[in-house]
Amino acid sequence: MTAQRRVLGVCADDFGLTQGISKGIAELAAGGRLSAVSCITNSAHWRGCARWLADCGEGLALGLHFNLTEGQPLSHELARVWPHFPGLPRLIVAAHLGRLPCAAIAAEWRAQYRAFEDALQRAPGVIDGHQHVHHLPGVRQTLLAFIEPLPAGVAVRNTGCVLGPGFRLKRWLIEATGGRRLRRDLALRGVPHNPALLGIYDFEQPDYRGLMQGWLREVPNEGALLICHPGAPSPGGEPDAIDKTRQREAAYLGSEAFPQDLRDAGVRLSSAPGR
Repeated sequence: MTAQRRVLGVCADDFGLTQGISKGIAELAAGGRLSAVSCITNSAHWRGCARWLADCGEGLALGLHFNLTEGQPLSHELARVWPHFPGLPRLIVAAHLGRLPCAAIAAEWRAQYRAFEDALQRAPGVIDGHQHVHHLPGVRQTLLAFIEPLPAGVAVRNTGCVLGPGFRLKRWLIEATGGRRLRRDLALRGVPHNPALLGIYDFEQPDYRGLMQGWLREVPNEGALLICHPGAPSPGGEPDAIDKTRQREAAYLGSEAFPQDLRDAGVRLSSAPGR
């Protein structure tokens, strides 16, 4: 009897941030190399790029990648407080000191959510955060209040169990800044979520295939979600600090090496990456 393969959801983050990132992700999704795509909707490119998801198939989960660290707010309420989003370090400090403008952040949640619905004519099936901001104190409570009236089945990315190998400090920081608390809250409320998270590294390692092979070995029996950040160069030369990393990831995920590595590890792609 053939052993049952472990299940892995693969989600590409940052769709909508630039044209190149979005095009690269859409091509991988259309080729069946992804389980989910997480979308940044406050970007000026969002509406123009959203149409590329129409040909990716109904089995692809589409999510809201809530953003508080890159670009400008969509809502007037938050724009009055932050004309430009703070960087992640400032946001983390303010969150843990209880100094976030939570009412304005709630308005921003609604604005980014509506932008998703308006462009795709559907609600997101998965909710998470750009640079994991959704698990921060203040933001987390806003998220949980926001999803309570939504239809059952909307999943939230769990960042409270981040598996290796390697990059132990970064994985610990993600869990410690709010991931573990979010995991507990999701479990208490019965919100669907991934059992574990994979794909964390420093964006500098040149051997992405080697990293993937290590993550595939770590997929637990109950399954996991792996996040990735593929993309193609943007035609307008838009600045992107990890542009080379995105191209390296996209080349591997689009190659025959990726499905071969899945088979060799006894892992199959999931159609329900948030569960």
